[in-house]
Amino acid sequence: MRLRDAFSLLTFVLGRVQSQAFDVREASIETIHNRLFSGLTTCREVVESFISRVVLYNPSINAIITLNPNALSLADEKDLALSVGNVTGALFCIPILLKDNYDTSDMRTTGGCLGLQNIQPTIDAPSVAALKSAGAIILGKTNLHELALEGLSVSSLGGQTVNPYDATRTPGGSSGGTGAAIAASFAVLGTGTDTVNSLRSPASANSLFSIRPTRGLLSRAGIIPISYTQDAIGPIARNVRDLAVALEIMASVGYDKSDNATALIPATCPSTTGYIAALERAGSLKGVRLGLVEGFFNQTNSNETSPVNDVIDALVSSLRVAGATIVQIESPMFNSTSILNEYDTQRSEYRQEMDQYLQRPSLQGSHPSTLNELYDSKNYLVIPSQYSYVNTALVSSTSNSTYAIKKLGIKNLTLALQSTFKDRALDALIYPEQANLVVKIGSASQSGRNGILAAVTGSPVVTVPAGFSAKTADAPKGIPIGMEILGMPWSEARLLKIAKLVSEVRNVRRMPALTERFVESKVLEAVPSVVSNPANIPAVYPVGTL
Repeated sequence: MRLRDAFSLLTFVLGRVQSQAFDVREASIETIHNRLFSGLTTCREVVESFISRVVLYNPSINAIITLNPNALSLADEKDLALSVGNVTGALFCIPILLKDNYDTSDMRTTGGCLGLQNIQPTIDAPSVAALKSAGAIILGKTNLHELALEGLSVSSLGGQTVNPYDATRTPGGSSGGTGAAIAASFAVLGTGTDTVNSLRSPASANSLFSIRPTRGLLSRAGIIPISYTQDAIGPIARNVRDLAVALEIMASVGYDKSDNATALIPATCPSTTGYIAALERAGSLKGVRLGLVEGFFNQTNSNETSPVNDVIDALVSSLRVAGATIVQIESPMFNSTSILNEYDTQRSEYRQEMDQYLQRPSLQGSHPSTLNELYDSKNYLVIPSQYSYVNTALVSSTSNSTYAIKKLGIKNLTLALQSTFKDRALDALIYPEQANLVVKIGSASQSGRNGILAAVTGSPVVTVPAGFSAKTADAPKGIPIGMEILGMPWSEARLLKIAKLVSEVRNVRRMPALTERFVESKVLEAVPSVVSNPANIPAVYPVGTL
């Protein structure tokens, strides 16, 4: 007898008779565990509730590439464990969505690319294995900007993901599918990657929290790569505590010989014991010194930039009232365009990193073995503003003379950044993640973002919701605006504590109007198929053109 059949009666008698409809909108790890462990719901009901939201709302926002066909049977296993008192793991029965560039042994890993749609890893990425070991249920995979190369969140396989706060705008990116899905309460939390902005941009654009950790804290093995220097992975959540829990679990991998950057983890790093504890003793903002980076604002008066300036100004004023010391930071060093032009390493590293990934023995299914072979296939999407970047990457390598110059420049920039912290006695730097509102669908690029400083220096950053633009017909609740909090290496615990205090000073998160309505959970016999919509790709992004 199947496990599902064996426990269907138990699920009905012990769960459905006792429980009232569980509203999973904005649900957290704590609220799910409270209901689950008090017998007010079952793990299967939790999973069914989130799947019901996906089925109803994903056609509107196009955030999901696939659902895990095993999600319900995994939930049944959790209910069995619960019935015998065998509950283990901080993420027990917590539905999580993965950006579709994380290797998963039970689902394909595509990077949103038609040319990679048949890749089936035989092993999980270490970060995924850690989440599963902690009890999480991987609910599915999210759309992304194809191969995580930009921030519009459009791909040849997954189509264009839509911002649930304003259907005329992108959700940020490249982890925009995760951002839109978590904002819409398709799961409790999700994962993303970040080479320049890609964990922080969707958090900012969807009123969420994210963390890009210090380079080396989290293993990047089993993740479709772009840049050895700049790639990072991390969680995206609706509150700081869930973010901290996910970070602790992902950091539990520790040193991983498959990603030698993890050898940088110091013995004193809080790792798996310090992040949640830091939140419990957060204290207050009194005496906290925050450097406000003036160079990361666009002071042009326009409908796209003024709302960002107004929101950050209001938040900074509230932080002052709460006791924080705001230190003005004015230096030509803090210019995102200059940093990107002078120090970005992607062009030199992308081809080599991808070739190595595509030739991993753990990848089954027909797929190209090199990046050049992929782009010869025409089964891809590159936005026109990146034609030059990709074509240059296809003939570049780390042996280029310019690469060594960039790496030396990064060392000098990192030293200058850390000197700024020491000279001004700062706890963190603060600035808008994006100097303008998240761009419209069909735009040339995701302009105005400030993520490159952390990306090249390997510095940790927490992104927090800062506020919203004014309400409009397209954005009935306004457009979310986020703020970055950047710290010194290995200061994640401090940054999370500051993020918690900031969120208490101004708790601004709102559910998106497009997906706000309560969805009655459906009793499911099997996980339904979710079909992404590549037909909605804007005509200005032709598939197979480079």
